[in-house]
Amino acid sequence: MSELRGTHDMQASAPPVALALSRAGVTRVQKAIRIRRGEQEMLMAAEIDCTVDLGRDQKGVHMSRFPELFDEAIDAEVLGEGLLIEVLAEHIARHIVERQEALRAEVHIAARWPLRRETPVSGLPTQEMVSLIGIAAAAGDRVRRVVGVEATGINACPCAQGLVRDRATERLLEAGFVDGDVTRILELVPLATHNQRGRGTLLVGSAQALDAEGLVAVVEQSMSAPVFELLKRPDELFVVEHAHLQPRFVEDSVRISLKTLLDEQPGLDDADFVLARQVNLETIHDHDVVAERFGTVGELRSELAGGAPVGRQTTLESWLGRDGDAATGG
Repeated sequence: MSELRGTHDMQASAPPVALALSRAGVTRVQKAIRIRRGEQEMLMAAEIDCTVDLGRDQKGVHMSRFPELFDEAIDAEVLGEGLLIEVLAEHIARHIVERQEALRAEVHIAARWPLRRETPVSGLPTQEMVSLIGIAAAAGDRVRRVVGVEATGINACPCAQGLVRDRATERLLEAGFVDGDVTRILELVPLATHNQRGRGTLLVGSAQALDAEGLVAVVEQSMSAPVFELLKRPDELFVVEHAHLQPRFVEDSVRISLKTLLDEQPGLDDADFVLARQVNLETIHDHDVVAERFGTVGELRSELAGGAPVGRQTTLESWLGRDGDAATGG
């Protein structure tokens, strides 16, 4: 045992190849965290990823200490009081920088959050699970934070619905209906198409406090219809009709999500960051489809106002300061 007490710190020794690493750390660490929303606090199961930049002269980081450091940050810094998820990510990132003597640390937290609401027609209480996301990057006394959500909905495919409309028009005309009647009928009757369960993600990097439930609403409204764990028959009819009367491509959802966010949050600064991502799980193909847009609020506002698209959109990594330009958080 005396030999173990004198064991050399291997992580601090010289690496076999003198090359800096962009990331080194741990992923998918399971922790219970206390999150605050308004006046309420809730205990949630969370998954935490944390990485640090590794210098070219350092062999490794103390991987086994990360979960311990998470606990120290949650207990010592938070003192049992619930925080916003992005603020908790900041506390952990700052703690890791200090205790691991790292130049920079990046923390990602994802927690499953129960959202309570009522079904659209019958008004029955139901609970939907969404993902609450907090990200923080700390370098010395500088930090940037991101809050986000991931929610599920339905997208009805416009392309297939257009084909069904054309065929229905042909059949109605062959059956003796006149053009005006055909147009009226197709306006009144929702037309068939294939449905896709969609997963929408919205991330916002800003010093401004944002309500996560409001972000969920933005994501859900960008799709053809929301989904509900509990549905009575009138509710099911509402969701199906609503989806087919509002068909949307995966690309539509991303664009609508960003436009809605900027319209509802005029106080966002031009230097703030936004990312919208939509993944649709196909039903008539053996693949999924995806669309994404990211950039600063200023980049998006300029383009929406008719300006030319930027040559290079700002990425999340760039905004978080992986290029060394992290900003002070608010």
